[in-house]
Amino acid sequence: MKLSYLALPVAAAACLFTAGCASHTAYYASPPPPPPPGYNSVPPLIAKADHEGFRAGTEDGARDLYNGFGYHPQHDRKFHGTRGYDAALGPYGPYRDAFRRAYVRGYDQGFRRG
Repeated sequence: MKLSYLALPVAAAACLFTAGCASHTAYYASPPPPPPPGYNSVPPLIAKADHEGFRAGTEDGARDLYNGFGYHPQHDRKFHGTRGYDAALGPYGPYRDAFRRAYVRGYDQGFRRG
């Protein structure tokens, strides 16, 4: 009698464990295709603004640190002047915004590192 009480749960557990371990077909999704060439590239207008702004900001930040001025990246003429703009590359608004972001990054680096 004791054997029948133990045999049924053991047999049921064995069936459940072996049924869960049966061979299943694996479903794998293929990775997405790579983006087309030039998809992640930066437009020439933004690349020029980034280069010019960072360079000007680095120079001005280091100069302000050397002269003992405070940290004021947005008070400089170069920040508002956005030098290096070429109308042939595109509109002024995106250039100005990219220039100013790069200028502040460069100013911060020049002011912090000297």
